Amino acid sequence: MEGAFQRQKNRFDTPFGDGEQELPVEAGRYRLLWTPICPWAHRQMIALKLLGLDRVISVGTANPVRTEHGWEFSLDEGGVDPVLNIRYLPEIYAETDPDYTGRATVPAVVDVKKRSVVNNDYFKLTNYWETVWKPLHKPGAPELYPEDLQAEIDTLNDIIFHDVNNGVYKAGFAKNQEAYEKAYDALFERLDWLEERLSTRRYLFGDYITDADIRLYVTLARFDAAYYMVFRTNRNRLIDFPNLWNYAKDLYEIPEFGGTTDFEAIKRGYQLGSQAENPYHILAKGPDLSVWNEPHDRARLSHDGAQKFLVAQ
Repeated sequence: MEGAFQRQKNRFDTPFGDGEQELPVEAGRYRLLWTPICPWAHRQMIALKLLGLDRVISVGTANPVRTEHGWEFSLDEGGVDPVLNIRYLPEIYAETDPDYTGRATVPAVVDVKKRSVVNNDYFKLTNYWETVWKPLHKPGAPELYPEDLQAEIDTLNDIIFHDVNNGVYKAGFAKNQEAYEKAYDALFERLDWLEERLSTRRYLFGDYITDADIRLYVTLARFDAAYYMVFRTNRNRLIDFPNLWNYAKDLYEIPEFGGTTDFEAIKRGYQLGSQAENPYHILAKGPDLSVWNEPHDRARLSHDGAQKFLVAQ
């Protein structure tokens, strides 16, 4: 449709594996570059921490407010990434491919040995962490992508991506009213559908968190603090959906989810970044984020009534 938002394709998509043309799974070799504003990058951090891969993959964190020069490592001493010695993310993209003309995006996995970006395929990265990286998982790591559910998870992930994860961007970056309203309607139709799905199960596939829950959570966590206002997705707030809201709080109390969710960074990134229409750099005072720590009602949907989240082992 004319005026519809078109997301940039990923440039570096070589898979991890043990094949001749695949990226070797090796502790200490890679560095994940991310920023806490970005939902695509945030889900990598949740997966790494749940699986214990943050012990074998280093992490570089960019400032959540993207500059006109791209993501900046101004949070580090001297304003450069301490491992790669770069100030802006586009520097390592250009070093990898001098002919690359697209936007340098996070998440970006860098092969530290070769000083090159090897994968920025945000859609498939969590699946690599969950499968081919399994030999390096911590003891007792959850099974986030069980073989018997992979086809169903893939189907749901595709729906969530198009209508929810990318759906908010389709609304926020639409270039005409028709494209905006089409994305807006598809987003809330899907949120209504997910609200109903979560009325009878604790997580998207029952008693256990899966890759799909990670993908949905990162959009929900940004909804009221950013998308509702900045992207004009304002039919309902997240807290107006009883099941989705309690589900999000349930996940938030898991340290790997809540501990990687930086609401201040999310607000600043969406409201003050170079893409924001905010010439006076005014940061919205609300919403009240303390409500994320209020009790939820999701344990009633677990078959054993557990008060703590369950993961498939």
